[in-house]
Amino acid sequence: MKKLEVNRQTILNLLESKSRLKQDVSQETQTVFKKLKSAIEKEIIEIKPSINDERVRLHAEEKGDNEVKVMIGSDALIFQMHSNVFRLPDDNAAWERDYLKNQEENGYFGVINIYNRLNDTGFLIGRIFINRESHILVEGEGQLGFLFKDPETNTSSSEILKHIIQCSFSHALDFDLIAPPYEMIQEISI
Repeated sequence: MKKLEVNRQTILNLLESKSRLKQDVSQETQTVFKKLKSAIEKEIIEIKPSINDERVRLHAEEKGDNEVKVMIGSDALIFQMHSNVFRLPDDNAAWERDYLKNQEENGYFGVINIYNRLNDTGFLIGRIFINRESHILVEGEGQLGFLFKDPETNTSSSEILKHIIQCSFSHALDFDLIAPPYEMIQEISI
């Protein structure tokens, strides 16, 4: 009987600490995603007047609470907020920083994925990690892969979110599809 009481206390402790932490992270991620959607709209408003060719698309469309699609030129970017909270893997370099090393709770993050393309193959070009204190870490392609690596100094400020958006836009516009080798598409089912 004593063992059952110990187990119950362990469960209560986890509910009190880890579940509360994950709720805090989730709530903060939702707040940052709303800020990100607003920053996307503002960036489009800034860029659009300079586009003189009506064939060049530039607009955003919300696809529910967890997704926004941005049409930029002939490309599509999808910003998608994941519904779960994740702990960074132990081998992630961010754990070497005092901000995470000294406070393990800071290593739990919500995630916003950034995909390039829509009806083609989608490519993950970046993911924004947001912790309970609204500090962020970004993994990704191009500038997204090295500009926002320090969660201690990078917060979800409007300036940083705008910079992430601009890097995402630039990467999408600079990304080119490569024609597959002739032999790969020589035979198809009709």
